[in-house]
Amino acid sequence: MGKLDGRVALITGGASGIGEATARLFAEEGAKLLITDILEQRGRQLAEELGTNTAFLNTDVSQEADVKGAIDHVLDKFGRLDVLFNNAGIPGPLGLIEEIPVEGFDAVMAINLRGVFLGIRYAAPVMKRQGSGNIISTASIAGIMVGAGGYPYSAAKAAVIHLTHLAAIELAENGIRVNCICPGAIATPIFGKSVGLSHEEAVKTVEIVKTGLAARQPLKRCGLPEDIAKAALWLASDDSSFVNGHALVVDSGVSLGRTWPECLQMASQLELLKSAVIPK
Repeated sequence: MGKLDGRVALITGGASGIGEATARLFAEEGAKLLITDILEQRGRQLAEELGTNTAFLNTDVSQEADVKGAIDHVLDKFGRLDVLFNNAGIPGPLGLIEEIPVEGFDAVMAINLRGVFLGIRYAAPVMKRQGSGNIISTASIAGIMVGAGGYPYSAAKAAVIHLTHLAAIELAENGIRVNCICPGAIATPIFGKSVGLSHEEAVKTVEIVKTGLAARQPLKRCGLPEDIAKAALWLASDDSSFVNGHALVVDSGVSLGRTWPECLQMASQLELLKSAVIPK
């Protein structure tokens, strides 16, 4: 018996990366699925691969009509909505604050924050009528620490965490849980996209990213989309039935601060400083 047997889930940004891994795991655990994305060919191929209990809808989460249409579509096809995973996102521009183009900032906010707001806004009344539901959003450690993302991305993800807290308090009395996941460095095409590559080009960088990121983790391996998918499954299932308003960090411990070798290196540098001030 699967952890999501009999449940209906909608995953935004579900055609690749974390969304794809989550769609595969949710389907394996018995969920009926609507995958949404702007990557139509990949999304339709994935839906066909996962079988008749999975559908795809081309959806731009920055557009209110698209998000409302996705909620309406999942209800028309499956009759209910038990799990909404607001996962769609883009990396956005990097650089000093005076270098960030305003249109780049607005684009990140439209997808990474407004898209989450719209998902919650249109899922909430459906789940209220049911008396149950589960809303999960992809935030980031960039939303809880400095240096893990650019200005627009980090600000949007911090806002997603607070939006999660607000909605969790409001919707709990209706039997609806609202949580988010804060991934660390996960090997997906997002790194390639952050330097201007197309999706197809960015996909080719994933293996390189895996190698580069592994050495920088307290746990000496790179984070994978499946790691976040498993966290999403836990939040979507009854295993986390008393968890609400939580920002679940899945990052190997990166957000805790410096690694132990870095701490030791800093300690040795401080000893050198001490010896320079107090000669032996």
